[in-house]
Amino acid sequence: MCGIAGIISSDAVPPELPAQMAATIVHRGPDDHGIWSDTSVGLALVHRRLSIVDLSPQGHQPMASADGRWVIVYNGEVYNHAALRAELEVRGGAPEVGWRGHSDTETLLQAISVWGLEGALERLVGMFAFALWDRRERLLSLVRDRFGEKPLYYGWAGRDFVFGSELKALRVHPRFAAEIDRAALQAYAARTYIPAPLSIYKRVYKLQPGCILTISPEIAASPLSEPPEPGWQRGRSNLVRYWSYRDVVTRGIAEPIADEGDALDELEDVLGKAIKGQSIADVPVGAFLSGGIDSSTVVALYQKHSSTPVRTFSIGFEEGGFNEAESARLVARHLGTVHEEHFVRVEEARDVIPLLPQMYDEPFADSSQIPTHLVSRFARDQVTVALTGDGGDELFAGYNRHFLAPWLWKYMRVIPLPMRAAAAGPMGRVPPTVWQSVARALRGQANPHFGGKFQKTLRVAGSARRFEDVYLSFLDEWTLAQGPVVGAPGSPPGFDLSVSQAAPPGLRMMYCDAVTYLPDDILCKVDRASMAVSLETRVPFLDHRVAEVAARIPLEMKVRGRSGKHILRELLYRNAPRELFQRPKAGFAIPVGQWIRGPLRPWAEDLLDPSRMASDGWFDPAIVQRRWQDHLQGRSDSTPAIWAILMFQAWQREQAQPLARAA
Repeated sequence: MCGIAGIISSDAVPPELPAQMAATIVHRGPDDHGIWSDTSVGLALVHRRLSIVDLSPQGHQPMASADGRWVIVYNGEVYNHAALRAELEVRGGAPEVGWRGHSDTETLLQAISVWGLEGALERLVGMFAFALWDRRERLLSLVRDRFGEKPLYYGWAGRDFVFGSELKALRVHPRFAAEIDRAALQAYAARTYIPAPLSIYKRVYKLQPGCILTISPEIAASPLSEPPEPGWQRGRSNLVRYWSYRDVVTRGIAEPIADEGDALDELEDVLGKAIKGQSIADVPVGAFLSGGIDSSTVVALYQKHSSTPVRTFSIGFEEGGFNEAESARLVARHLGTVHEEHFVRVEEARDVIPLLPQMYDEPFADSSQIPTHLVSRFARDQVTVALTGDGGDELFAGYNRHFLAPWLWKYMRVIPLPMRAAAAGPMGRVPPTVWQSVARALRGQANPHFGGKFQKTLRVAGSARRFEDVYLSFLDEWTLAQGPVVGAPGSPPGFDLSVSQAAPPGLRMMYCDAVTYLPDDILCKVDRASMAVSLETRVPFLDHRVAEVAARIPLEMKVRGRSGKHILRELLYRNAPRELFQRPKAGFAIPVGQWIRGPLRPWAEDLLDPSRMASDGWFDPAIVQRRWQDHLQGRSDSTPAIWAILMFQAWQREQAQPLARAA
């Protein structure tokens, strides 16, 4: 795991600029650094290294291929690189001068030399974002892994093409405009994250997962005003998709696994292999353990394949309803891991908030970013790599919306809209605290955010005309309300639910979450929170071979009644008693909504100051204040919407370089 950056300049690259770019991402790679230049085209490649495999100087980057044609800066891990080396050797494709070391970077370069870039990518099992310079063809290729585990931004500063793992590496360029993209801001306010290919800045974009962007020096000097889509081509430059999750899901629907026992066996086999491969490193490895289904399954199979006790890490909180440490402790005890837990004081969690704008580089408002950073910081004291359970929700129907939205629509659509509206209006005005109390009385306990979500669901029930309206209500924080962004250009970007005509609603939602929410929220959150403390996280569920098996498991094996992840639960129960997991899904949440009503209220009020907001020109202060007052008075739980605005305001103040003012 590392950090990369680079530039193709229409002029000579200032000698100090590559070093400045590298300095901004030192947290991603504190162990080593390197710069490689080609002055004939104004190219500089920058690398910061976090040493995980082959800790020797033989793993130093930028690295040139044995034949001298290719130069790479690479961030990630190729888990099957030993098998790829063996295949290259058997086929006579090993370097003529022999291998220099045992890094996966060297293996990747040799695979590209022998099989070509796309041929090598087809064989890779891993997570990665890299920049590859072809010295013979004078072309730069930017590549991102299949699900988007590793970040990669690119764009223009003046007429210079720049790229990097994080936006801060691009911002140091003296001609970086830092002009906010109002369309991106609108999408952010709705979703609490900025969806690819957009970034918060104009003319700066995220490379989509599973894509290769190839740029020639000629095109590098011609800024694009809109992000290219797969299929784009101009001269020798193009953007191609080398892997499609839509194709994986479509094949899975056409070739389902009919028997649940067979599905369990195949899933256990492929997930076990993924975990075994991802547990290999030349540094200490552990795993996050929340006590939930996903992380417990990963740890259970990890321990099953390990000859020594696995190191596991969890954190707990003082507030009731937000603490899963006890559950994690019970799971760890049963599995026999070496378990470490840290109870976080409220003040310790709040102290992370001022760090978030710099950590995330662009507005990002999934409040679980705070506990994710805290558990990463805690684990980093003992390990350099941690396995996580991310991706399980998207592949196995783990979010409530995956079964709740289709269930709601099944009954809603048979009731005439006027009748729904008449009933939902009054009920939708009942405060979320009341619904929270009702759920607690009926079920004994409830997700801390249940009341607010149920209140919103009632409001949507009174207006939904199609299933997509119900799904959107779970994802858009301003559904049924006037959006807060001043001068917003139309509606926020839509969602891609068109995976297959044969896909039922729940599967369409899972697909959409996997290609949007997963890379742009979940994986972004984990990458920045962990890399801020130089911790590499690995995600076994997102091994593409696991995803291919998961796609072949029918929806009815994932959703049973009003509960998701059935097949994953059954796999876990092969290794742990089901009694340990018979409780509602809690998620990795903290009581941000309570904090901004209480001890953080002065901080929030300052950021939401109407006069300052009006002067900035990004958000309508009247709209924001109405939402804020409803939240303060308990009339609605607007935590995600308000947190998104607070994070933007905090980010805007944090920027060292002046931002372009609203037009």
